[in-house]
Amino acid sequence: MFRFSSFRDFDWVLLGMVLLMSTVSVFEIYSATLHTKFHGFHTKQIGFLLAGLVVMFIVSQIDYHKLIDVTPWAYGISIVSLVAVLVVGQKVLGARRWIRLPGGIHFQPSEWVKLVLILAMARYLWGLLGRELDWREIGKAFALIGVPMLLVLKQPDLGTSLTYLPVLIVGLFLGGIHWKRALMIVITAAVLITGIWKSGKVLKPYQKARLTSFRHPEDDPKGTGYQVRQSLIAVGSGGIWGKGATKGTQTQGDFLPIPYTDFIFAALCEEHGFIGAALVLLLYLFILLRLIQNAQIAADPPGTFLIMGVTAVLIFQIAVNVGMVVGLMPVTGIPLPLLSYGGSSVIFTFLALGIVMNVRMRRFVN
Repeated sequence: MFRFSSFRDFDWVLLGMVLLMSTVSVFEIYSATLHTKFHGFHTKQIGFLLAGLVVMFIVSQIDYHKLIDVTPWAYGISIVSLVAVLVVGQKVLGARRWIRLPGGIHFQPSEWVKLVLILAMARYLWGLLGRELDWREIGKAFALIGVPMLLVLKQPDLGTSLTYLPVLIVGLFLGGIHWKRALMIVITAAVLITGIWKSGKVLKPYQKARLTSFRHPEDDPKGTGYQVRQSLIAVGSGGIWGKGATKGTQTQGDFLPIPYTDFIFAALCEEHGFIGAALVLLLYLFILLRLIQNAQIAADPPGTFLIMGVTAVLIFQIAVNVGMVVGLMPVTGIPLPLLSYGGSSVIFTFLALGIVMNVRMRRFVN
């Protein structure tokens, strides 16, 4: 399985930008939690980042074609792990999303399943190369993503389940779906979503409230609109330059909910203002553009899809998290890649980057 490749072909520019964002993450977690009960989480984040770097380098050394070959086994294990969460997972705030491991580690299978789905879609589309997707093949692609998505919704974890959709969308797009079929899918999806919303059998009341409260958070300022209102106050109070590190009143006063994960961007805006937020978003843009550039020089279509699958998931997570913080998107609990605290999220991101490096290092191999 292992063939040690020269790290000369590593994308050191991409890695440098990722490490810069990771450094920002550690300092922001420290700053946002200094006077809160969450102080000390930045040291755990450093451990997660170091572990992520190790797995990234390991994955980069395994030929991605071999990873695609073992995808059926990985997909089967991922389904079993998601079922295991529903059966023996630890219940927190009414949801089962984690499996408690020795040493107090909480493993969230739904995070690493994203990578398995990217590999599975690449394998599936590789076998259909050069053909226009018909309805049967489109249906199989939907089933491939839909089964784990439904299991994650069952936990319930709406945010993570939504991150599987970009894999399906970019897969169908790169797979060559005809625009007429794509339009029919969009129309059908709109009808189904409307029906599901009205039925009340899939989404729980609190999930529906979270999906609509962002439009008028003032209607329930102490309930469903609380998180959005506090986030908007934090973002607005930062002004142009911010209040300074560790000086955010919303953040340090424990008004801003979970400032080290879902709302870390709001904490950053309060402490470093518009300038700090713009610099972070610009760094994200450079990372995403570098990923797309690597996809363009991949040796074969599976390599291109793997990188574009990773890129699509990251774009979705960034857009939803930032949109959520500024009141343009519903609160769905999707972390901000490379910035939010969390072992499962960090490990997934670095595993995905390991795949990207893997494809890049083999771009001259026929």
